[in-house]
Amino acid sequence: MRYDLVIFDNDGVLVDSEPISNRLLAAYLTELGHPTSYQDSIRDYMGSAMHRVHDLVQERTGRRLPEEFDDVFHGRVFAAFERELEPVPGAVGVLEKLAAGGVPYCVASSGSHERIRVGHRKTGLDRWFEDGRIFSSQDVGRGKPAPDLFLHAARQMGVSAEKCVVIEDSPLGVRAAVAAGMDVYGFTAMTPAAKLVGATELFSDLGELADLLV
Repeated sequence: MRYDLVIFDNDGVLVDSEPISNRLLAAYLTELGHPTSYQDSIRDYMGSAMHRVHDLVQERTGRRLPEEFDDVFHGRVFAAFERELEPVPGAVGVLEKLAAGGVPYCVASSGSHERIRVGHRKTGLDRWFEDGRIFSSQDVGRGKPAPDLFLHAARQMGVSAEKCVVIEDSPLGVRAAVAAGMDVYGFTAMTPAAKLVGATELFSDLGELADLLV
């Protein structure tokens, strides 16, 4: 076995949530007077924790987002998840192969614990992720591209950083994994390969990932 721990990003890697959440984020920011396209949201916020949205808006405009921003946004996202969210094609097969091969795995997401759980319940992935396998940027305070979240997940799982591989689909996530001293496999389904600078391997289909890991 090449790695002692596989750390999955969640949004865009396990659940197909990035198109939903970035569409809604762009619309909400625009509604609040911060014109943002879907492409802008993907470029600036994909893979990041909510504090990055607040920080970038304030940096660019000098204005703070309203206190209720996160609650309103998550309410809209969770409602859309219930209507639309699906697992990323191939996600179940990869998890089945890892479990069958005895390969330890977990999820480390910029999203909140609630967001992770809502998505997993809707897509049926909750059967693969008990509480001890779920880590959020909420646990560490600083989200990606800081390495804190991935290092925290590795510590909690009892594995040294150099024996971990991270599965990521965002430039911020790849930067975080590299900063943590971990190998990182870049998923190019939504992000051009050229933007996943520093990735150890690149793949475009989760079906390919199982062969790389097991």
